[in-house]
Amino acid sequence: MIAPGAWLGLLGGGQLGRMFSMAAQSMGYRVMVVDPGAYSPAGDVADARLQADYLDAEALARLARDCAAVTTEFENVPAQALRSLARDCFVSPAAEAVAVAQDRIREKQFLADVVGVGDYAIVQAEADLGRKLADRLLPGVLKRSRFGYDGKGQARVADRGEAIAAFRAMGSEPCVLERLLDLECELSVVVARDDRGHCVAYPVTENRHERGILDVSIVPARVSPDLAAQAQAATRTVAERLAYVGVLCVEFFVVAGRLLANEIAPRPHNSGHYTIDACVTSQFEQQARILARLPLGDPSLHCPAVMVNLLGELWGGGEPRWDHLLRNPRAKLHLYGKREPRIGRKMGHFTVLADSAEAALRQALDLRAALVPPVLAAGVT
Repeated sequence: MIAPGAWLGLLGGGQLGRMFSMAAQSMGYRVMVVDPGAYSPAGDVADARLQADYLDAEALARLARDCAAVTTEFENVPAQALRSLARDCFVSPAAEAVAVAQDRIREKQFLADVVGVGDYAIVQAEADLGRKLADRLLPGVLKRSRFGYDGKGQARVADRGEAIAAFRAMGSEPCVLERLLDLECELSVVVARDDRGHCVAYPVTENRHERGILDVSIVPARVSPDLAAQAQAATRTVAERLAYVGVLCVEFFVVAGRLLANEIAPRPHNSGHYTIDACVTSQFEQQARILARLPLGDPSLHCPAVMVNLLGELWGGGEPRWDHLLRNPRAKLHLYGKREPRIGRKMGHFTVLADSAEAALRQALDLRAALVPPVLAAGVT
C-alpha cells in the first residue's frame, strides 16, 4: 500500500486529470501533473505541475524519482513514456494495454475476438475502398486508426466517392470503415480492476450523442436486467483479457437486442462522471485507490441519475444562467476551469439525482434549457 502523503504522478492535464487530482487529494495524496500546455484543468489544481512534453526525459525522470506511482488521463499518451516510467515506479494502466485502445485496428480485432463487433473493414490504402467493400459497408463511418476522439478523425460516408474523399482528407492514413447500424441504444460500462485481479463494475449507463460527442448519460440504463448483466460481464472480460490495471470503460451498441462492442477507453470515462455524485465510490477515487494499491471501493449507486455535458457553444450568448441550475437541491454542477469556450469543447457537466431515471432525465433536460443565456434563447447567435 502507498500511504497518504505520497506523490502520485499524472500524464495529461485535462478535466479527467482534474477530477482524479481532486479525488486523490481528498484522500491525502499529492499530485504531480505533466502537461505540455501553459494552462490546464488538472495543472490548476495539482500540487505540482511540469510543463513538458510527455516524452521529455527530464520530466519523466522527475516523475519517476518523486512519485510512488503514475497514471494517465487520456489514451493517446505515448506508450513509450509509460514503459520508461514503469522501470522505476508503479504505472497504471500498463503501456501494453493502452496500446490496444490507441489503435482502432488493433482495438477492433481485439474486441471482435472477445465480445463481438459490428461489420467493419480495415482500410490501409485507397485501393481497399473497392466497390465490393462499398456495397457491403456503405453508408458507414470512416474512422482514422489513431488519435481520434469526440467525433474527431472520423466522417460519415454515404457512397464510395465520399469514402475516398474522406480517406484523403485524413491524410490517407490507416482507417477503419464501419457500417452504419440501426441502433436501439448506446450503452457503456465502467469497471475498476486492481493489480491483484479484483474487479468491480459500475451500473450500466445509457448514452445519447450529438455530433459524435456524448450529450447525456442516463443511469441505470433503461434496458433489461439480462442485457445489463451481459454488458457488465463483457466489460470485465475485456479488462481481464488485457490484464488491465486501472479504470476502464467499454462502449456498446445495442442492435436487434444484441450487444456489440464499439470501443475501449483505458481511463475514467465521460459517461462515468455521474459516479462522483451518485455512487459510493467515484471512478476517480477508484483510479486513486488502484494507483495507491488500496482495496477497491464500493461502486454501488445511491439513486438514479442523469449527467449532461456542457459544451462551449452554451457560452455563445454570454455566461450561462447558473442560478436556475444551482437552485435545484439535487443538481450538481462541475466546471472544469477552462479559460476559452469553443464549439464542441467540454467545459463542464452537471448531474441530476432523482428517484427514477425518467424523473432525472426530465429535470436534467429542463435545467439545460434554462441555462441558455437570453440572447441564445431568443435565437440570436
